[in-house]
Amino acid sequence: MNTRRSKTQEKGPGRARPLRAVLGLPSLLPVLPLLLLTACGTPTEPPSLALSAAESLQMRSWVPDRLKGQVVLSPVTGGQPTGMLWGSKISNAALQEALDSSLRATGMLALSPGAGNYQLEAKLVELEQPWIGVDIKVVVTIAYTAIEKRSGTVLYQRRLRSQYVAEFGSAMLDPNERLRLANEGAVRSNVNLMLRDLIALALG
Repeated sequence: MNTRRSKTQEKGPGRARPLRAVLGLPSLLPVLPLLLLTACGTPTEPPSLALSAAESLQMRSWVPDRLKGQVVLSPVTGGQPTGMLWGSKISNAALQEALDSSLRATGMLALSPGAGNYQLEAKLVELEQPWIGVDIKVVVTIAYTAIEKRSGTVLYQRRLRSQYVAEFGSAMLDPNERLRLANEGAVRSNVNLMLRDLIALALG
């Protein structure tokens, strides 16, 4: 009798289920390493956000005299530090260094903060990233404002939106590395567009 009663109790609806079954852990185990890998952020590298050497050399030949050594860069705003739980981001410091490097390489950066006729402001407005993907596309929006220092006149003000796709083959085993590459490519394209705008404005 005791044996039957015990078996009946084991089959009854009131029996406690193992915690791992309740949480669905067996079904999560195959994808757990991928989830952990995706969560670990890789910071963007400032040199990869800036213009390439070839782009800088080409653009330098287009810069008019009125822009050479005349642009002062204000502190960048809107960036986010990369964290372990939310993937690769773009920090203020990384974007600042990339803009500084690009302006310097094209000959536009003022030699000292007190010099230069124009003040350039940049704010990272939006960073659109997927959670995960095979080919990862990132879209970045940066707001730029160029001001004539002496008069305070706004000479240039635009929000530039650019994108970059990091294909699966660029980092097959690490989706977060593809995310970093997409971040860098999108910002690099954005900086390129802005500098071309400044040159066209000065030439006009």
